[in-house]
Amino acid sequence: MRVSAANLVAFRIPTRYTDRVFLLVSVIGGPAMKFIDPRIDFAFKKIFGSESAKDVLVSFLESLLGLEGERCIAELTILDPFLAPKIRALKDSILDVKCRDRRGVTYIVEMQVQKVAAFLKRIQYNAAKAYAHQIERGEEYPKLNQVITITITDFVLFSGFAHCVSRHESRETLTGHSYLQDILHFFVELPKFTKPLDALDGILDQWIYFIKYAGSLQEVPEELNAAPFRHAFEMARVANMTAEELEMYDKAGIAIADARGAVELAREEALREGEQKGIQIGEQRREAAVLTRQLQRRFGNLPPWASQKIADADLATLEEWSLRILDTPTLERALADPA
Repeated sequence: MRVSAANLVAFRIPTRYTDRVFLLVSVIGGPAMKFIDPRIDFAFKKIFGSESAKDVLVSFLESLLGLEGERCIAELTILDPFLAPKIRALKDSILDVKCRDRRGVTYIVEMQVQKVAAFLKRIQYNAAKAYAHQIERGEEYPKLNQVITITITDFVLFSGFAHCVSRHESRETLTGHSYLQDILHFFVELPKFTKPLDALDGILDQWIYFIKYAGSLQEVPEELNAAPFRHAFEMARVANMTAEELEMYDKAGIAIADARGAVELAREEALREGEQKGIQIGEQRREAAVLTRQLQRRFGNLPPWASQKIADADLATLEEWSLRILDTPTLERALADPA
C-alpha cells in the first residue's frame, strides 16, 4: 500500500515523556468528515444564522411553513447574523436566529436542548415582545406585521400527540375560524421524529433528519447530497471552523452536558430521598399498627382522639409509646406527649 505525504500527520510528544516522533497514517480515501451538532445552540446559529448561508435558512422555513409559489421567501434579512466574537460576549444569552422577509414577517427560530422552567411562557413572551417592538406609538398599529416563532426541541414538549411538527394559533372556539393570525407558533420535537434515511418524505423530513443526526454522521448521505443540504453540511464541517468557533462550540457542548448531568443528579437524589422517605413511612405505619393492637388489647376499642394521635405521630414517638404500655395504667398516660 502506497501512502502519500498528504495522508501522514506528524506530532511530537512533550520532551518530558519522550523525544520520539510518531506518524499517524490514515487509510486511503482520507479521514472521515466530522460535523458539528446542529442541536447545540451555537452550532445551530452558525448553520442557519449566517449571512453566507441564507439559502439554508430559506429552504428550512419554506418547507416548515409550506410556502410555495408566490408565497416563497424571495428576500430574507437576518436581523442578528452569526458573529463569533459577538456571541462570545453574550455569554449565557439565548442564541436564536431572527430574520424578516420582504413582506415584513418576522421569524424567530430557536433550538432548545434542555427543558427549562416556564419554557412556553418565555417563547410567547419573546414573540409578543418582537411584535410590539415593531412600532413606537400606538397610532402605528397598521404597521405591525406577523411574527412567527419556530422552536425546535430535543425533548418531548407536548405529550398529548405523536406528530413531531405542530402549529399553534388562536381560534374562535365555536366556529373554529382563525381571526388572530399575527402571532403563530411552530414546534419541531426531535424525539418524535423516528424516520430512517431511506423513508424521508420531502424537504422538511430531510431538514429534521439533518438537525437531529448531522452531528453523528461521518459523510454526507446521498439522499442529502444536493443543494441546499450540501451547503448546510459545509457550514457544519468541523474542518471549516475557526479555532475561536471550535472553542465556543466545545464550551456550548460542555455547558449542555453539565446541565443534563445536574438534572440527572437531582433526579437521582430525589429518587434516593423518595426511597428513604418511603422506607420511613412504611416503618412508621407498621409501628402505628403494632401500637394500636397493643393498646386495644389492654384498653379496648380506641376513641377517635387516640387513633388520630397515633396517625399523626412520628416514628420515635410511636416507639416510646410502645415502651410505656406495660407500666401505664391509663390510655391518656400511655399516649402522653414525650417529655
